[in-house]
Amino acid sequence: MEKLPQLRSAVAGLDQISENEKSGFINLVSRYLSGEAEQIEWSKIKTPTDEVVVPYDKLAPVPEDSAETKKLLDKLVVLKLNGGLGTTMGCTGPKSVIEVRDGLTFLDLIVIQIENLNKKYGCKVPLLLMNSFNTHDDTLKIVQKYENSNIEIHTFNQSQYPRLVVDDFSPLPCKGNKGKDGWYPPGHGDVFPALMNSGKLEKLLSEGKEYVFVANSDNLGALVDLSILFMVTPKTLADVKGGTLISYEGKVQLLEIAQVPDEHVNEFKSIEKFKIFNTNNLWVNLKAIKRLVEADALKMEIIPNPKEVDGIKVLQLETAAGAAIRFFDNAIGVNVPRSRFLPVKATSDLLLVQSDLYTLSDGFVVRNKARKNPENPVIELGPEFKKVGNFLSRFKSIPSIIELDSLKVAGDVWFGSGVTLKGKVTIEAKSGKLEIPNRAVIANKVVNDPKDI
Repeated sequence: MEKLPQLRSAVAGLDQISENEKSGFINLVSRYLSGEAEQIEWSKIKTPTDEVVVPYDKLAPVPEDSAETKKLLDKLVVLKLNGGLGTTMGCTGPKSVIEVRDGLTFLDLIVIQIENLNKKYGCKVPLLLMNSFNTHDDTLKIVQKYENSNIEIHTFNQSQYPRLVVDDFSPLPCKGNKGKDGWYPPGHGDVFPALMNSGKLEKLLSEGKEYVFVANSDNLGALVDLSILFMVTPKTLADVKGGTLISYEGKVQLLEIAQVPDEHVNEFKSIEKFKIFNTNNLWVNLKAIKRLVEADALKMEIIPNPKEVDGIKVLQLETAAGAAIRFFDNAIGVNVPRSRFLPVKATSDLLLVQSDLYTLSDGFVVRNKARKNPENPVIELGPEFKKVGNFLSRFKSIPSIIELDSLKVAGDVWFGSGVTLKGKVTIEAKSGKLEIPNRAVIANKVVNDPKDI
């Protein structure tokens, strides 16, 4: 803990951030130094019961009285986590402005969904966007295009913390790194204090709002569902790194991979032992957030995230929003259908949602009933497809994948229009360019050459 006084005085001199951010950061570091980021005791983990993680089909039906529904919706706020950049998919600016389908972005779809909700029930559900310093300026410009919509859109920033230099535990901005690289947003667990520090929480409560639905902006399945409070969903092999809900020392809590001892990582990834995982869709009481933030009671597990900036090893300390579940009285999880979790983290996910596997209806991405297999195909695209621009240029049109089980594409592959893929398909350009002709039908094949089609 001898590192702390030095760090405290260095942070006091950082005039780019507020006093709230300075104290929040020091608080997080002191918890980390006192050993709070330690791994969990594996033997104490228990599988949660149906009382703690309620099956979705056991939820009470929504009352048919639309006046009652309107009354409930008028107490609701939708908050989307909008701090992420689209850099991993080769895009600049906020990830939420990537076009998902039919020329519409994540943000367009979110706005259309809430517009339709407000129109259907005559309610006034506002949209809140929690930006990071990376996405704030761009988002302010982008939301202007929704000025004529029937929803109120508010933005606020999550905290900005300095990266820690591993060698001497000093803030990176104090080492002469004045740019954005010296800073980081401390994970979405920051949503609760940021909501309070921004003044938005007080404003919402004064307007009679009582509940907030928090979700990632890139999860196309995260829709307002009147019968849910907090959710988790059946785990598939694509989600083996996702956090899961457990019972631990008598309380329900979130277990993230960073907390798992090395010797138990494979067990954590097993879909036999941990069948559910956290979708990061949270339904939370606003008054409870206020009470817990004021009492400084939200001491979520710390996730240390090591990085390297210009050859300097740095540390980011982060928290996850779902980990707050154990601090809320009577909190439960809901084991929801897979349809409520449709994240777009890579171009392979984009291929799914742009294909005939889904259609778009009132801003909702709806799965095609013609698909008999309840699971989505497993898609693996090579590095040539990693960036959205490259991905789009390599498809004249997105192939039909209704009957596809798995697809692996490697090398310099280009798709014509009207291509159909079925069963298990591997396409690998072994030498030079491989073009898949227009209207080709490829079923259960390995294709290395045009003559294999």
